[in-house]
Amino acid sequence: MSYELKKGIKLFALNSNQSLAKEIAKHLGCEVGRSSVTQFSDGEIQVNIEESVRGSDVYVVQSTSHPNNDHIMELLIMIDALKRASAKMINVVIPYYSYARQDRKARSREPITAKLIANLLEKSGATRVLTMDFHSPQVQGFFDIPVDHLFGIPILSQYFEKKGLEDVVVVAPHNGAVGRARKMAKYLNAPIALIDRRRPEPDVSEIFEIIGNVEGKNVIICDDLINTATTQTLAANALVEHGAKAVYACCTHAVLSQSAVQKIESSAIQELVITNTIEQQEEKRIDKITMLSVAPLLADAIDRIHNERAVSPLFE
Repeated sequence: MSYELKKGIKLFALNSNQSLAKEIAKHLGCEVGRSSVTQFSDGEIQVNIEESVRGSDVYVVQSTSHPNNDHIMELLIMIDALKRASAKMINVVIPYYSYARQDRKARSREPITAKLIANLLEKSGATRVLTMDFHSPQVQGFFDIPVDHLFGIPILSQYFEKKGLEDVVVVAPHNGAVGRARKMAKYLNAPIALIDRRRPEPDVSEIFEIIGNVEGKNVIICDDLINTATTQTLAANALVEHGAKAVYACCTHAVLSQSAVQKIESSAIQELVITNTIEQQEEKRIDKITMLSVAPLLADAIDRIHNERAVSPLFE
């Protein structure tokens, strides 16, 4: 699909996911703006915008993935530079928004870091946020600027629909994933199952009980992100023990920290389907992992925002 963009649009990419930014630009029929991000010897970040942005509607593509804090600072500094260079609108495209899991005070004296990041983006001068699959949907309410929140479930569902799997059951690996599992199940016209788990401490999961029939079924574990992969691999192994025919898994954000890739490689997961909201290093691109692109979706959203058309059709 090609787009007819109004004059005055500029698309810039920082360091977190330049390949995705280039793909978005290709869909839009524009070039990635000229800029550079460097560090001084003490680690301070310097951003240089190497073309005029005066009066322009600017879109900055930056996932706040690992190294999270560096990428957040790059984005904040870029926004400040654009504001001081008289950009008309500063739209930040954050395919993966980190710190979204810190969305409430679960214990005394805890920060709400998701709100802090929202405050920083607003104070630095961002005028709009375009993102995908907040870990907690309520993070949208932490902003006082427009937020367009897109979903990866349609992209992932279309992939599995084309595979033509029979006797499919969509599995929520924890209570927080039930909503996403229901959306995928509706798309695939399949039932859902739930894994009730206990989490003794952060990043440690223990399978407790499988609710639903998975015996002889092709099951798809559905979640928004995979971090250490402990939850998903334990779930996959438990599903096989309960008679599942084959186990697939999918997520929008593949964080894949620590030994996640090794866990997936040695698990009962037959295929893990992810998107490219987070750029993956070569060593993480194993045969079990299939990566889908969100560039067409983000390009469509940018086109709609820029040409003042509804973004809501993309939410389905």
